Amino acid sequence: MTRTDLPSLNRPLISVSVMAATIMQAIDSTIANVALPKMQGTLSATQDQMAWVLTSYIVAAAIMIPLTGWLAQRFGRKPVFLISVVGFTVTSALCGIATSLPEIVLFRLLQGISGAALVPLSQAVLFDINPPERHGRAMAIWGVGVTMGPIIGPALGGWLTDQYSWRWVFFINVPIGILAYLGLTVFMPNTHKIKHAFDFFGFVTLALGIGALQLLLDRGELKDWFNASEIVLYGLVAGTAFYLFLMHTASYRRPFLSPALFKDRNFLAATVFIFLIGVVLFATLALIPPMLQNEMNYPVVLTGLVTAPRGMGTLIAMLLVGRLVGRIDARLIMAAGLGLTVLSLWQMTRFDLLMDQHPIIYTGVLQGFGIGLSYVPLSTVAFSTLPSELRNEGTAFFNLLRNIGSAIGISIVQTLLTRNTQILHAELGTHLTAYSLASSTPASAVIDLVSPAALSRLNGEITRQAAMMAYNNDFYLMMVITLAVIPLLILLRPPRRKAPSEPITTLE
Repeated sequence: MTRTDLPSLNRPLISVSVMAATIMQAIDSTIANVALPKMQGTLSATQDQMAWVLTSYIVAAAIMIPLTGWLAQRFGRKPVFLISVVGFTVTSALCGIATSLPEIVLFRLLQGISGAALVPLSQAVLFDINPPERHGRAMAIWGVGVTMGPIIGPALGGWLTDQYSWRWVFFINVPIGILAYLGLTVFMPNTHKIKHAFDFFGFVTLALGIGALQLLLDRGELKDWFNASEIVLYGLVAGTAFYLFLMHTASYRRPFLSPALFKDRNFLAATVFIFLIGVVLFATLALIPPMLQNEMNYPVVLTGLVTAPRGMGTLIAMLLVGRLVGRIDARLIMAAGLGLTVLSLWQMTRFDLLMDQHPIIYTGVLQGFGIGLSYVPLSTVAFSTLPSELRNEGTAFFNLLRNIGSAIGISIVQTLLTRNTQILHAELGTHLTAYSLASSTPASAVIDLVSPAALSRLNGEITRQAAMMAYNNDFYLMMVITLAVIPLLILLRPPRRKAPSEPITTLE
């Protein structure tokens, strides 16, 4: 198919269909988190056992993402996409009707396997059905789905759980999946099938490395990291598997992951950027809801309403920047976006327990706008010079790095939050004595240092103050990381303009 054939494609309906599947998967990565307490009561499970409901999904999806490129090349993109949508929809329904912990862990595992291909394949489809001059707008549409999902997921999950049941957190995927399947069946074109040998050893070592790394990151905080033999085992497996994978890739004639991907300067630099953006974006998203609920006593629904404007900032930025990419140097747009992100994080380091909702809202909008400005041009530049035959592999690896970055970022900030809260609690406690309390308290107030209830309230307040300071330290760390990323923009090159007659080699 050539460029002149593109108008015959129904771009709007293809875009709607693939984005429905993408949003469904992106929302599901966070929507179940807020439902865990209700699920725990229904399934009579411990907190440690319930963690596997999230871990099984995350690990399965991480392992399957690298396989997406090979499957799409071997069997065609459309069949893989359709099977993924069907599998994700069916397993979502099974999660909703699960009656025991082993059932829901198994169904979440299958859900992660099924849904892993949806996000990278949707990105590849939007690139292929749009000419180069429209790639910025296409990535704006894709970026809205990928970034809005984790933002609205907790709010939607909280509302469904409060108003109906935790089971609707999964049932909500069924109608979306059916509509996505019908749209893809009718409108989505297929791609040429490329038959080549499957590098089994390469895939197994990469899958083992990714799976062990995800388990390490997800369960490290719960098990006190490398003080637990379980986490040490995950670390040894991950390190050994990645070493074997790299040695095998460097010496094998047709490795699982094509070395040609990393010969493209833009793609290589963009994967580093998306990794770091994943760290900042998702780590911040993981901090705000528990801060509001645990330290400031916000209910789940109000937490969702207060954090929702962040998504509006992202949406506005992506719709705006989609028209600017190609007209303005993408590096300048990204620099502006990262600068706004730094500004928002600096303001978040000044959060306190007495503030109202306004600082949460405007810093969220500002950060969402900054992330939106950065995400679209980065996604466009990453594939601007990459050959179309590497697009399936490229989008899979691009999204894999984003997921790994988010997992590492969340683990880091949660570990620092826990440890800094303990340290700051001890430091604050050393400054409290009967004399200091008496001097700082009105004479009309009576400080009872003997009553266990009074001591418990005092300890709780110290813990809240220490936790708030620990949150501010995490925001400061995210700000420093974002500042460090900005100079790396010089590694990127602006997208080259392609001739309108250049053929698309991937569509039939």
